[in-house]
Amino acid sequence: MISEPEIKDLETKKLVGICIATSLADDKTSLLWNRFMNLKGTIANNKGKNLYSVQEYGENFIKGDFDTQSQFKKWAATEVSNFEEIPKGLEKLEIPGGKYAVFTHKGTAKEFSKTSTFIFNEWLPNSGYVLDDRLHFEILGEEYKGPENPDSEEQIWIPIKNK
Repeated sequence: MISEPEIKDLETKKLVGICIATSLADDKTSLLWNRFMNLKGTIANNKGKNLYSVQEYGENFIKGDFDTQSQFKKWAATEVSNFEEIPKGLEKLEIPGGKYAVFTHKGTAKEFSKTSTFIFNEWLPNSGYVLDDRLHFEILGEEYKGPENPDSEEQIWIPIKNK
């Protein structure tokens, strides 16, 4: 059972990483992360050890016009203290501040769809919120043990605003 989210106000975050165009049907997540992890060591101004998996869905997602073939941008990134030094091959990304519903996903990457279904089909329609057109992201922190580990945990940050 997935628990209710915490509602948090996020301050703007500065990230450095790489992105790729992908879809749910043609998922390029492992390729993206393999590339990023090879470059991660070149980032000098890390702010903590958390990794960020960020999705830029766009307006169609907010309108509900989104399926497994829909293209979106996916980022693999880490938080930095500033954008003064961005190593070659990496790009900057800023997550704008705002209100987020923060869920915890426990389990493998294959089980993520159950969590996602709960968030978008059960929790969101019955909450006092609607999706906001901002970045969605997951924080892969100390409790994250990899995509295949059933004991793995990650935070899912969903941008929301009042109905």
